[in-house]
Formats: sequence, C-alpha cells, structure tokens
Amino acid sequence: MKRKNTKRVPSFRKLLRTSKIKLDNKLKNKQYKQQSAVKKYRKEQKKLRQAVRDAVRKKPFPLEDNKKKHVGKSEKHEEEEEDEALPLDMMDEDDLQLMEDLARKASFLTRDISSTEPVHIKKRKRDSVIEKYEKIPRRVNAEPEKELIHLLPIKDKSGIIPQTMEKPVPDVADDEEEDTEEMEVTEDFNEEPPPVLTPEEMAAQRKIKLQERKMHIAALASAILSDPENNIKKLKELRAMLMEQDPNVAVIVRKLVMVSLMEVFKDIAPSYKIRPLTEAEKATKVKKETQKLREFEEGLVSQYKFYLENLEQTIKDWKQRKLKKSNIISLKAYKGLAEIAVKCLCELLVALLHFNFHNNIIVLIVPLMNDTSKTISDLCCEAVKKLFKQDKLGFASLGVVKVVSGLVKGRNYNVRPEVLEVFLHLRIKEVELKKDAEDIAPKKKFMTFKEKRKHLSRMQRKWKKAEEKLERELLEAEASESKEKKLKLHTETLNIVFLTYFRILKRAQKSPLLPAVLEGLAKFAHLINVEFFDDLLIVLHSLIASDDLSYRESLHCILSAFQILSGQGDVLNIDPMKFYTHLYKTLFSLHAGGTNDDIGIVLQCLDVMLAKRRKQVSQQRALAFMKRLSTLALHVLPHSSIGILATNRILMQTFPKMDLLLDNESQGSGVYLPELDEPEHCNAQNTALWELHLLQRHYHPTVQKFAAHLAVGAPAEGSGALSLDLSKRPATELFEAYNMKGMTFNPPVPSVTPRRKDTFSHMDSFLNQELNEQLQQHASKTVSHKTLDFAKHLKESSLS
Repeated sequence: MKRKNTKRVPSFRKLLRTSKIKLDNKLKNKQYKQQSAVKKYRKEQKKLRQAVRDAVRKKPFPLEDNKKKHVGKSEKHEEEEEDEALPLDMMDEDDLQLMEDLARKASFLTRDISSTEPVHIKKRKRDSVIEKYEKIPRRVNAEPEKELIHLLPIKDKSGIIPQTMEKPVPDVADDEEEDTEEMEVTEDFNEEPPPVLTPEEMAAQRKIKLQERKMHIAALASAILSDPENNIKKLKELRAMLMEQDPNVAVIVRKLVMVSLMEVFKDIAPSYKIRPLTEAEKATKVKKETQKLREFEEGLVSQYKFYLENLEQTIKDWKQRKLKKSNIISLKAYKGLAEIAVKCLCELLVALLHFNFHNNIIVLIVPLMNDTSKTISDLCCEAVKKLFKQDKLGFASLGVVKVVSGLVKGRNYNVRPEVLEVFLHLRIKEVELKKDAEDIAPKKKFMTFKEKRKHLSRMQRKWKKAEEKLERELLEAEASESKEKKLKLHTETLNIVFLTYFRILKRAQKSPLLPAVLEGLAKFAHLINVEFFDDLLIVLHSLIASDDLSYRESLHCILSAFQILSGQGDVLNIDPMKFYTHLYKTLFSLHAGGTNDDIGIVLQCLDVMLAKRRKQVSQQRALAFMKRLSTLALHVLPHSSIGILATNRILMQTFPKMDLLLDNESQGSGVYLPELDEPEHCNAQNTALWELHLLQRHYHPTVQKFAAHLAVGAPAEGSGALSLDLSKRPATELFEAYNMKGMTFNPPVPSVTPRRKDTFSHMDSFLNQELNEQLQQHASKTVSHKTLDFAKHLKESSLS
C-alpha cells in the first residue's frame, strides 16, 4: 500500500497568532508568489510572440525559385516537359492573364509541384509549415489591412499553434450616434448642475445620516444580545460598519461601532476559554443542540479575533502616521479613533481575563504604557493596575510582568517610570504562607452520628461514611493543589520582578526608574531570599553615600533596608546605624513647601526603624528623634504636624523614661547639641519639649489636641486622653485623612454669618445714639435753626 501524502494541519493557536513576525512573513510570501506569477506570465507571452513571428516568416517559395533550383536537371527531362506543356498561343488572353496573376500570388500552391522527390520525405516539417501558413489570414490588395488580436495559443504534439482574431471595426454611423448621445447627455448635465447645499442643510443632512446609523447599530446590537446563538452572524454585519465610507459621519460611526462591539463581546462571551475542536471530535455525530453551540462558539471566536485585529490595525495606522488610500478620515481624527480603540482594549483586558486571545491583548497594551501620548499611557497603566487587583490566581499577572520585563530590557531601561510603578499593585503578600492541608481545605458540614442514626438505616450509614471520607480527601487535594499552583505562580512573578529591579540597580543607577525600583523593593523586600540581603544592603548604602539621589529616593533606600531587616533579616547580625544617622541628619530638609509630601515616607521609615525595632534602639536615640521631630512639627503643614505628633505619642508610650523631655531640669552631664548629626551623642536628655506649648496655640484644632495630650505625658485614660478616633489610627493614616490637597479643611470651619436684619438694626441704633448726643450738644449751645434742621435731615436719611 502506498502511504498517503497528508500535509500536516497547523494548530489553531498557530493559525490565530497575530504576532508581527508572522504577519511580515505572510506578506513576504504573498509578494513572492505574485512576482513569480508575473514572471511566468511574461515568459508565456514572450513564447507566444516568438511563435507568431516564426509563423509569419516561414512563407512558401514562389515557382520561379523552384525552377532555379532544378536547372541542373537533365535536358531530356526538360524536353519532355516542353513537349507536354500546353502551347500558350492556343489560350485566350483573359485565361493567360489569370494564370500569370495566380503564378505571382502563389496563394493556392503549397509545395514544389515540379519536384520528383517522394511525398513522405520531411512530411512532418512541411505539414507544420503548411498549417502555420494556412493560419495566416489572406490579404487582398483591394481590401484594407485588418488588425489582429493575439489569443492564447493551442499546444498539441507538433508544438504551439498560435491563435489570432481580427479586431472588429466599429461602424462609423454607430460611433456618430453614440457621440451625439454623449454630447446630449453632457449638455443636459451642464444645463442642470447639482444643487449647492447651505451649511445648515449640510448639518441637517449629516444629522439624519448619523441618526440612521445609530438606529442601525442599536438594532443589530439588541438583536445579538437578545438571542446570541441565532444572531451570531449579525456580528459580522456590525463589524463591517467599522469600514464606514461616508466622510461626513465616518469618524463617529466607527467610534460607536467599536464601543458597541466591545459591550456586546463583554456580555455574550462565556465564562470559559473556547478551545478548537480536534479532528476526532469534528468527525463524531452530536446532537443538534451541541452542534448549534459549537457553531456559535466558532463564530464568536472568529469574530472576536477579527475585531481585535481591526483595533490593532487602527492603533498601528495612527502610530505609523499612515492613511488609507481613500483618505476618508484625516490624520487628526485618527488619533481620536486610536484612543477609542485603546479604551476598548483596556476594557476587554480587565473584563475578559478568562477568554481567548487575552495574551494577545496584553502584548498590545503593555508597549502602549510607554507611549508618548500621556492620555493613552495613563489609560493602559490604569487598566494593568485593575488587572493586578482583580487577578486572584495570578495567570494574567504573570503574563503582564513577563511582557513588561521584556519591554524594559528591550528599550535599554529607557522607559517611563509609570511602567515599573504598576508592579506596586501586585497581589503577592501571601507568598510565603504555607499551611497544612487541613487549614487550607474549605470547611463542609457533614452529618453527625446522632443525625445518621436517626434518619438513616444501617446500610445507608455505611455508604454515607464511605462517601464523606471520599469527599474529605477530594476537598483536601483540591485545596492543596490550588494553593500550590497559586504559590508557584506568585513565586515566578516575584522572581521576574526582582530580576528587573536588580538589573536596574546594577546597570542603570542614574536612570529615572530608580525611585520606582526602590519603592518596589521597599514593598516586596520581606519576600527576598536571605542570601541576597548582604549584597542588597551594601548596594543601598552605596547609593545613599554617593549623594546622587534625591531626598525622596534616599528615603526609599532607607525604607527598603529596614523592610529587609524587619522580615527574615531579624536573624542577621547587622547594625544599620548609618541609616539612622542619615535619616536624623536629613529630617530638617523637610518643610511646608514641595518636600511636605515626603513626610508620608518619613512616617513609614520611623515606624519601621523605631517602633518595630524597639529592642534594638537605645534610649538616647529615641530621645534625639523625638526632640527633632517636635521641632520639625513647627515648620510643616497641619496634616504633617498631626502625623509627626502621632509618631511622638507612639514613642512616648513605647520607650520608658521619655517623660524626661517634659521636665525643665536637666538629667545628667552635658548640654543639648541640636546641630550635631549623631543622635547618640547630642545629649537630648538635657533639653525639654518647649515646642508643645507653641503647638497648643496652633490654628488647627487637632494639632492643639495632640500637643495638649503629649504635654501631660500621653495618658491612655483620664482627662488628657485622646478620643478613640485619633488614638486608634496610625500616623500614616492620620497624615492622609487630614491632607488639604483638595483645598478642604478637616474638620470643616463653622460658618457664622450674621443676619442682614440684625446688622442693619445694630447700625441704626449706633447712628441714633451718635445723632442724639450731637443734638444735645447743639441744644445746650445757641445754635441756629439751620444746624438743627440739617441734623434732623441727616438722621432721617441714615434711618432710611
């Protein structure tokens, strides 16, 4: 048996891949095939023309030439021919003239009649010449020469036979009639030009067209949503409106169709991923309902794929500044179309995490995060942040992180900082949690022994016991498997994130991405492997010592270092005194201006450095920080003062003997040195918190409450205690709650507006009193009647 030469069918994933390399290869193959077809056609035409030339050249020889060839024959043969020849004097003149004319033309002779050679010699060659010659049309001198049209040749055993046809000559009368008709039509056209519309009429006409398109879009969308399985073909009709050709309404119609299709796909897409059917599944017979469902799924996937390709092409045309040949839409309008396309892709990225082509959408969206247009970049970044928050398992997050890491490396770390800041929204806090299968397994209520004995028979109890045992095992296996899968995905995601961070720390320390890297390290530092702690702390300290960082970046370095030491780094014997000194030295760099927003990071650093590491912090260091923070509270905005005073309250309650700063008498030797940058040697125990007395007169009521609370020793109960709303909230939360970014005062200022009637009555009484005093003074003296009249007139006018 011969083996069938079956061509391997490519997979569905391979067919539907929309990568740029694949599309370029397809385009090159298509162009190569077109060029090959053109070359083949040219060669065939060349052969045809050559065959026609050969047929024209090979004409039969006249009789005179044949006679010259046989001059050397025997004289006997010539004499016999002369004897047998017909005497010319016996022929009429007309017959003789006809014979001479025919001899000149030789149109009816095809071979040498006088030749004595056998007929079968060179038969094939002569036959082909005769056939080619007979194909040539006869020409008569009286008739005009006709043009020939070369047709496709016929190929047989003897060779290629060219085919020709006479070009038809149009009648002059018909041409004249057509010319007259055309002239009449043009005259009629010139007589009735199209009406010129006014701008109002054009606007009204455009409004009518737009309304018709909207109604058509709404009808198609509602039909699809009402019965998706039966009306799946209408998706193609709706998608065809993306190619609207009317320049008056093309832009708006295309935008409406994009958004409508996006909402339709979000609504009718199933909650599972549709896989392609295998050959065996296609060959098997199924029910009508199953076949109908398969056709619906296949149509949905194909239309969804075409829709995504249309969105991708719209964005690509705008990025490459390309216009279509029709030039229906201007380049400026293409930007609006591209923004709508990006919005649709972002919505589908977040809404259809589980559906087909989600990885293709990720590949489209992630490079747009680094787009020069801020609108498009912000849209894509927000969509990725929402994706991280909604992705519970971690498949989609892992795909995004891989593409972002490749983008950063491919662009040689020349990307926007917002691209790396999206890593801060990853949900991977529970990575290192490893619990037993009993704790992970979801709880399910099973029947008690008394309930079984009461409601079930002996045989039923036996079966119920075996069934419950099997269910417990299945639940434990399912829970442990899902948890392990989640931990595995989160671990792989974190490895890629830290790989990106470490590359930037090693190769691009002066890059604008460094703040985002340090902030990410500060958040995920407790998940780093212990083996990298020493090297990472050395790198962070070298960055701080280089003085190339801004103040905010140095704060992120400090926060990252203490996050490392607060987690698994507790077992390490490392003294981070350099970080304490740097923070203490730079605290006075903060003020009520631009650096006021950095106080939120400072509060986080103080919480990790002092409150959570109270066993490793000396009393001298805590006193020095508390004194400097109290002085700093005088120079910053109210919400920053509240956060700093809340931190001082925690220090006063955490460390013993902090009430030394509330006493005027010095404790120990030495004098307080506020300008010294070493917190251990500045003698902070010999000073007092005189700043609290000033803060008790602050215009913000919450600052007053905190200052009065600290001045009496920060008691937990009693008259000097704070309310639960202020005492239970951490310092960073209070800093955000009392922030005045929105130009709002918290708590709101009570508005006391006096009534208008009371104001006028007060003014009237005051004027009456003043006028009465003046009148009494004038009455005591001898004044003229004019003065009294003027006073009375002034009183009446003021009252009115």
